[in-house]
Amino acid sequence: MPSKVLAVLAFTFPGQGSQRPGMGRPWIDSESWDLVDEASEVAGRDVGALLLDADAEVLRDTRNAQLTTFVSSLMVLDAVERLGIEPSFCAGHSLGEYTALTATGALSFEDGVRLVVERADAMHEAGLASPGTMAAILGLDDDLVEVACRRADSDVWVANFNAPGQVVIAGSPAGVAAAGTVAKELGAKKVMPLQVAGAFHTPFMTAARDRLRIAIADASPRDTEVPVVSNVDALMHATGEEWSSLLSAQLSNPVRWKHCLLTLAEAGVTGFVELGPGGVLTGMAKRTVQAARTISVATPDELDKLIEWVDASAPLAAGQHEGEHLFAIERLVVSPSAGVFTPIGGISSGMTIEVGQLIGHVGETEVRSPFAGIVQSYIAVEGERVTSRQPIAWLRTK
Repeated sequence: MPSKVLAVLAFTFPGQGSQRPGMGRPWIDSESWDLVDEASEVAGRDVGALLLDADAEVLRDTRNAQLTTFVSSLMVLDAVERLGIEPSFCAGHSLGEYTALTATGALSFEDGVRLVVERADAMHEAGLASPGTMAAILGLDDDLVEVACRRADSDVWVANFNAPGQVVIAGSPAGVAAAGTVAKELGAKKVMPLQVAGAFHTPFMTAARDRLRIAIADASPRDTEVPVVSNVDALMHATGEEWSSLLSAQLSNPVRWKHCLLTLAEAGVTGFVELGPGGVLTGMAKRTVQAARTISVATPDELDKLIEWVDASAPLAAGQHEGEHLFAIERLVVSPSAGVFTPIGGISSGMTIEVGQLIGHVGETEVRSPFAGIVQSYIAVEGERVTSRQPIAWLRTK
């Protein structure tokens, strides 16, 4: 069967504010739901109850919003990976950056959960110590929003450059109100207060940043093959050491999301796939990258839509490049459990294997291929600690 060459794909992951009551319900009978149980064990909290039964007010709590959005997005990713669809690049908005790093293997699932729990708690405490709020400024150029913050002469700063004509400011309630008034005088179409519990991505989060540095150092982010575009500098990074400083800096600096999207477009990305609840990033991509094809996936029912979208992308690619293609007949073998991976000797790229053939071990658990196919490569390396359902090997089916 001939291969289908795709436009270059980027996976994007949403941040706090995308959570919805009942967002886990469509996934409860999915194999990907196992991630919820694992997250609950690591976090010491009933994540499943939050995803199924929590109301909007409970989910608005920073500590609940971040954890549920992170786990929900990774459930979607898990289901998409089972289809054999992989990105050339990843990015995430604020909290979503932690999801992107977990998706690419820079963070293990367990470390990702621990970091998100620590981050959310630190931000919650910082919000109590320095009460603040946020507001979206619509229909005003970035430079003029910054002017509005300066003219307010108060504790208010730009927090998110989301898309053209969509900028979020944050700071003290008085400062945000004053900057909003100036923004309207400068021509803003609308100033929309956001229901948040703090002035995120501003100096009000300095205490949270200092606390998070310790947790990030303990997690020790790893190098990755798939680069992630950072919110802080809108540049691609694949070195774990760089993320130790970028993640802590992110808390008290603006999210340069518009610039992240432009960086991806400049790298050749023409397909933006948002994985997780909400669909907010899809709208931002449409506003920022005019030639972009976009899709959001939040439920199992939307997986078929993604396959059709991916198939329709094939004619868009100008050529086939390593890391920028997808075979319609590719499949991933995923880990059956968490543990240290050891491959079986004698299996190499180009080798044909059969259904049920042993290809390695995770701890004492056997990893057997559910497919017959031709080995393209191992994704996990010998001695790597993998999580349940983490991709182990990449096959091309017969």
